[in-house]
Amino acid sequence: MANVLEERGGLRSVVHLLNTRHHRAALNVYAFIVIAHWAEHVVQAIQIWVLGWPVPEARGVLGVPFPWLVTSEWMHYGYALIMLIGLVLLLPGFTGRARTWWAISLGIQVWHHFEHLLLLVQAMSDSYIAGRPAPTSIIQLLVPRVELHLFYNTLVTIPMVVAMYLHRRPNVSEREAMRCSCAAPLQRRPVPEAV
Repeated sequence: MANVLEERGGLRSVVHLLNTRHHRAALNVYAFIVIAHWAEHVVQAIQIWVLGWPVPEARGVLGVPFPWLVTSEWMHYGYALIMLIGLVLLLPGFTGRARTWWAISLGIQVWHHFEHLLLLVQAMSDSYIAGRPAPTSIIQLLVPRVELHLFYNTLVTIPMVVAMYLHRRPNVSEREAMRCSCAAPLQRRPVPEAV
């Protein structure tokens, strides 16, 4: 990666490659990370509402063997930042309707990232808003943290999935504007033979 940065024009080259030749691979890796994280929130919800686990013990899949993952504001903030960076870096590869949906996901993630930044700053300063005993985000003043972050991650994931679906199935003008090979091949319909 360092060689690509040095030899071919820096970050601009990397962004170009991610949105052209390597767009499909980059989207697949990014989608795996996003869906895996979202699944962690779903598992945590199942642990609480289906299995009846107390909230502190409902830590998703990875949080059971590694409980510090759930309590680390750095880990949560890092994921929110990775999500934000991925959405920004991969945006240029989208066209038309898919770009609109990707931008919606990006807009939601900007707010989600801000909420995690607020949580991180509180954890680092040991100073919590509204006199709460733990770091608290703005919307968390109204909605419990588990439900809120499951909702946020769902809200970011749905338009992202719609964008990826539309990106693979562009209309004619979107296909012409694409610089990557993500679109499914056009299926030629057989021409009926004249009688």
